[in-house]
Amino acid sequence: MKMPLSALIGLVLTGLFLFVAIFAQFLAPYPIDSAVGGVWESPSSTYLLGTDTIGRDILSRLIYGAQVTIFVAAASSILAFSLGAILGFVAATKGGWVDQVLSRLVDLVMAIPSLIIALVVLSVLPLNLTVLILVMGVLDATRVFRLSRAVAVDITVMDYVEAARLRGEGGGWIIFREILPNALSPLVAEFGLRFIFAVLFISTLSFLGLGIQPPLTDWGGMVKENKDALVYGKSAALMPAMAIAALAISVNLVADWILSRTTSLKGGRGA
Repeated sequence: MKMPLSALIGLVLTGLFLFVAIFAQFLAPYPIDSAVGGVWESPSSTYLLGTDTIGRDILSRLIYGAQVTIFVAAASSILAFSLGAILGFVAATKGGWVDQVLSRLVDLVMAIPSLIIALVVLSVLPLNLTVLILVMGVLDATRVFRLSRAVAVDITVMDYVEAARLRGEGGGWIIFREILPNALSPLVAEFGLRFIFAVLFISTLSFLGLGIQPPLTDWGGMVKENKDALVYGKSAALMPAMAIAALAISVNLVADWILSRTTSLKGGRGA
């Protein structure tokens, strides 16, 4: 199938963001936390996007912020999908009390807004990247659990799954060789959406002061640091906000294209 223009644009932009994040140390013109100019200087040939509230180069911090934002969002999303998908598949294949216990625990966590849980937990735990990734990954795993369980329930009644059971295959075989390959397309599409939610979530936490801590930075923290610049007609706070929006749009364009190609479950292949 020919890739539409919107998906191509999204793929190019997403690749550009990943390139910047991977090679941030080589692309940033100045160190992440060095005051190199005056306060809120306008864009110039020296500082392409101007400077922030204490004279740091905004372009350099945007580049380093991309690295931190994308790394934390990607790591937490991978953790969420690893944990949520496996538990969802187990609940669908085992059924009975296993399904009931896991589903009710997930319902209990989802009954409380994720932001409130994260704020409570992060207020008593050390604020570092590991804790942030674990908290975000576990909270987001509940959404992945519901999706993976719903998909797996439909797959478990397929003939090839029944044939695997009759052959005496164990639960691990059924999950990883029968269910996972046929559930991969909707999960991959959902991964793009959950990744964007993770970007917005870490940006929100940083804006509230419980996300990425100095000397590191992320785009949400940059918005918080420079929000007062808007009062004086400066655009320092708009740059990281525009970066968040551009990343969200580009990833969503790719995810929407994947979703359009996954309108129904693909027929499984017996192992």
